[in-house]
Amino acid sequence: IQQHQEIHVVMGNEACDLDSTVSALALAYFLAQTTPAPKAAFVPVLNIPRADFALRTETAFLLRERGIPAASLLFRDEIDLGRLHHAGLLSLTLVDHHVLPGADAALEEAVVEVLDHRPLERARGPPCQVTVEPVGSCATLVTERILQGPPGVLDRTTAALLHGTILLDCINLKPAAGKVTPRDVACVSLLEERFPELPARDAVFGALQAAKFDVTGLTTEQMLRKDLKALSNDEAVVAISGVFEDLETFLLRPGLLQDLEAFCQARGYAGLVAMTVSFNEHHEPTRKLAVYSPQEPLRSTLCRALEEATAPSLLLRPLPSPWPSVAAYAQGNAVATRKKVLPILRAAL
Repeated sequence: IQQHQEIHVVMGNEACDLDSTVSALALAYFLAQTTPAPKAAFVPVLNIPRADFALRTETAFLLRERGIPAASLLFRDEIDLGRLHHAGLLSLTLVDHHVLPGADAALEEAVVEVLDHRPLERARGPPCQVTVEPVGSCATLVTERILQGPPGVLDRTTAALLHGTILLDCINLKPAAGKVTPRDVACVSLLEERFPELPARDAVFGALQAAKFDVTGLTTEQMLRKDLKALSNDEAVVAISGVFEDLETFLLRPGLLQDLEAFCQARGYAGLVAMTVSFNEHHEPTRKLAVYSPQEPLRSTLCRALEEATAPSLLLRPLPSPWPSVAAYAQGNAVATRKKVLPILRAAL
């Protein structure tokens, strides 16, 4: 700010999963390499506090494997985007999301570009450039963008990051998981053509999946924070946590109810939806849901919305729950990921 240096931040969503992180790193690198006489410095920002990075086990693993030290990354609590914007020095490119959460509403006018793969929730007029395409991984859109650019910009490290991210996001390109599209497959193949020394798909996916599902030693609070999004209306904020453990195992964690209460109280959440996923040896997902709220009306509203949803239908089957404040379900529609469930919950609120 003192040197009046313009900053162009590339930032993923607040869950800051591997897709958000790698999309931000790769696109910022590409823009820095290819923008003619840039006025701004291109800076990828990981949209979590640095203290939470250790919980992003698959991201920490892949960056470590590729020789990118955590010390070289910039986290959300290390840059004051509000002050930069106030000083007229901020441009913002959003990857892997296109609507800023309420707390960041003031930054909306700094957004100059959006690259996302979830359904468009709100239109953005010019001059904001919008690319929203229904692919399995935002990293696919970043890869396409880089491959359309000048030859030679894509290096081996960036290619390996994008390759691993698309494979993890698209469940090793298995159609049964319901995430992969032909464009994801095409990008993985192009990256492998360009860099034949990339490790085999099964090995990459297996290592990343193992890292992602390694919850050993995590407290309940850390598990809930590991992959967390929040939705709000005027009255309430509801957390939606991706939990990488079978629901029955999760519900049997010692002191779980007290942990849920403490987690929601500390963060001002009126309720929490835990979406658990576990995989069998064929990489086929099993998805289950738990809806927690001490407020019966809110819990009923969320449960009813999930039970009655048609776009998509979740095919829920009630499961026994140890507590009245927690409703549990098996989810028959195993391809309905959190990306598909969020709009259902948002509409209910």
